[in-house]
Amino acid sequence: MLVAPLLLLLFVPFPASTGNQDPPKATNGELFPWDRMRLPKTVSPIHYDLTIHPNLTTFHFTGVARIELDVHEDTNMVVLHAKQMQISSVLLLAPDGVRPLKVLEYPHFHQLALLSDSVLTKGQMYEVKLEFAANFSDSYHGFYKSSYRTRTGEVRFLASTQFEATFARGAFPCFDEPAFKAKFTIRIIREPRHIAISNMPKVKTVELLGGLLEDHFDTTVKMSTYLVAYIVSDFLSVSKMTQHGVKISVYAVPEKIDQTAYALDAAVKLLDFYDDYFDIPYPLPKQDLAAIPDFQSGAMENWGLTTYRETALLFDPDRSSASDKLAITKVIAHELAHQWFGNLVTMEWWNDLWLNEGFAKFMEYISLDITYPELHVDDFFLGKCFEAMEVDSLSSSHPVSTPVENPMEIQEMFDDVSYDKGACILNMLRDFMTPESFEIGIIKYLKQYSYQNTVNGHLWDSLTNATSHLDPLKEIPVVTIMDTWTLQEGFPLVTVEVRGREIRLSQEQSGFAVSLFLWQIPLTYMTSASETVHRFLLKGKTDVLYLPEEVEWVKFNVNMSGYYMVHYEGEGWNSIIRLLQNDHTVLTSNDRASLIHNVFQLVSIGKVRLDTALELSLYLSRETEIMAVTQGFGELVPLYKLMEKRDMAALENQMKVSEGSSDTNQQEWADSGSVSERVLRSYLLLFACVRNYPPCVTKATQLFNEWKDSDGNMSLPVDITMAVFVVGARTPEGWDFLFEKYSHSMQMSVKSRMKIAMTVSPLKDKLKWMMEQSLHGEVMKTQDLPDVVVSISKNPIGYKLAWDFLRANWRTLIKKFDLGSNTVSYMVTGVTSQYSTREMLDEIRSFFGSLTEETGSKMRCIQQTYETIEDNIRWMETNLPLLQAWLDKRRQRMPHEDL
Repeated sequence: MLVAPLLLLLFVPFPASTGNQDPPKATNGELFPWDRMRLPKTVSPIHYDLTIHPNLTTFHFTGVARIELDVHEDTNMVVLHAKQMQISSVLLLAPDGVRPLKVLEYPHFHQLALLSDSVLTKGQMYEVKLEFAANFSDSYHGFYKSSYRTRTGEVRFLASTQFEATFARGAFPCFDEPAFKAKFTIRIIREPRHIAISNMPKVKTVELLGGLLEDHFDTTVKMSTYLVAYIVSDFLSVSKMTQHGVKISVYAVPEKIDQTAYALDAAVKLLDFYDDYFDIPYPLPKQDLAAIPDFQSGAMENWGLTTYRETALLFDPDRSSASDKLAITKVIAHELAHQWFGNLVTMEWWNDLWLNEGFAKFMEYISLDITYPELHVDDFFLGKCFEAMEVDSLSSSHPVSTPVENPMEIQEMFDDVSYDKGACILNMLRDFMTPESFEIGIIKYLKQYSYQNTVNGHLWDSLTNATSHLDPLKEIPVVTIMDTWTLQEGFPLVTVEVRGREIRLSQEQSGFAVSLFLWQIPLTYMTSASETVHRFLLKGKTDVLYLPEEVEWVKFNVNMSGYYMVHYEGEGWNSIIRLLQNDHTVLTSNDRASLIHNVFQLVSIGKVRLDTALELSLYLSRETEIMAVTQGFGELVPLYKLMEKRDMAALENQMKVSEGSSDTNQQEWADSGSVSERVLRSYLLLFACVRNYPPCVTKATQLFNEWKDSDGNMSLPVDITMAVFVVGARTPEGWDFLFEKYSHSMQMSVKSRMKIAMTVSPLKDKLKWMMEQSLHGEVMKTQDLPDVVVSISKNPIGYKLAWDFLRANWRTLIKKFDLGSNTVSYMVTGVTSQYSTREMLDEIRSFFGSLTEETGSKMRCIQQTYETIEDNIRWMETNLPLLQAWLDKRRQRMPHEDL
């Protein structure tokens, strides 16, 4: 494993040939003249002139693409991408005239070869003109159809695009790699009942024969194909201008346009913030945000036309919750950050996707901390690092920057490692460099590489220069440090042993895997003797620090600003447990959350006994801060889930979490307090009702019956609706009433809560019906199927139903949601993550082992599933006896209290 980082350092953009003995053959049987997945660099596009005519009655489209080319080497062929497309005519417009080109197609690589009888000469400008036709995509990628139902039940259709990562090639012939940047001039032909929007403002509309209209859009800036976007719909819009003169518009279906005001104001505020923060003017005259009724991911950063799930953009101030507001604002902040990180400066190839996604995720928190301080976004950042570590601790993880070649591998890069780990290591670097020098560095990076493509090293150079700019004597070798975080998978576990005034440090890779990886770790620590945050860069396997005096306790990774875990040897954990029991507020809530996370993860890898972690968790009965509370529950709830799936009701009941009951008793059934307090209230009440805490169930039942008796017209406090709906959905009458209201509601956040509540029901027939209807896509949207299936898999009644459904419909699901996509991975890992028996592991291995490469056998999520179940089995075998013994001992100590 030691060689992996070296191989990554040597990685070059061009992969080797296909590796097959036989050369590739085109669809007509002739040899295809190119044998690599990546396109040749002999020619590159300068400008696309696109005319697209979608037909929303027949659900197909036609088009013409004129591509202006720059020839870098003499050649007689042009190789570009096209997928599932009929090419009817191809012409070369050369300096010496117009002539047809021969076309060969190689579907395995989605490639076309355009062959010329004469040489295309280096330095000359040429143009190819391709006429094409295709059906709308059946998935949520490429150019696909979407639909929605009006209040009166009428179904209306629209057409929208989603091209990241490799799906522009299904909408028009193109050089579909991020480094082939070009300008685009787009025309859309439509019926008068529709409107068309694209990346740039419309400059004019021309009437065509037959009553059709052709909208002409201004030419874009230089950009990658995956950022092209266009929508044909009957949307309405609302608009405002930013302080910098950019027109912001939010588009939605007509009956939901009244839910767009919050997103419009947030987009204006955030675009102005980024304009100032990056010191680079937003380069387009407008920025549209469109809520698409059918959308697989959360949102997409198309330049000038960002697209969103309706739940990620639409907000009703009377019916949306505090967590809805937080989530919507974060998504908008993420996509608008991409207008600089990703759009203006783009990674050279998908191996460095994290340069786009890690930065956008990181900037969500930087921007909202300043523009929306009332959202307390800092309370939630740590959760992203914990989520990343869960995946990154598996041996099937991957480096942040890792070689990828085919579309499935590229799709798999859109995961927690690229997004969340990327954001967390940037946060660590910012803390190490200081926020001031970090900001100078990223502005330098954006200005130097505007409209270009970059690799990791470009960013590290800019940040290194920023540190020397502030103090030439304190230049930080950023590349030396950060290569250890981006070119090897996993993260370090730092072991701390205090002996008198001496602190002995050592590092190893966290997890069961044996590796020789070392990291350069920006350590921070504080002690009982001082509130000062001390810093130390751990470069080697071991080191020693010396304190000026002996101390009662030390806490490393202050506020968990670093992406590493800490183990305290000897009396270290006991001293921390005593501290938390005596006065937990000595440490910040982030420090407390990180201790909870670390100690339970250390149990999983055999470094700490379970009873030590459980003793630490006892202080939670006095905890009030959201990150520490939710992390505590996050570590304890999976214990319930493992026992549920082994039918261990007696032990599960013995382990009833009384910490939750005291917190729950303090909660008002009303909307009040800060965003964090409101989110915590929703969480605690939902948890208490799901765990059948009697006062919660009684109150929720009363409120649901009152709401039902009013035919859903009674106004419930928003923060408590999830708990109320979950309890109401337990009876057939309640479930049916909830579904009826779900079917007719136009409030997206309310529908989302109703949907999840229905999946928690103990009614097995309703759960099966819900999954089937979500797959069918009429009464429930197929885009919601992954959430429905995964949520049902967490239900003790439904967990086996979800696995059986996933198996039975596997081929349909991978066609609809695409192999390698984060959605498929989410379903696979979500449905299987709480199994802990050899029998279920064998059943799961048997199914996934029967797949072919075409049906997903090579997907990383399958290996992650095997590893997770193996870890669960190991955990149960090791810790069940310890859990039982600890509970018995605690019951003897405190006979009138449960854990």
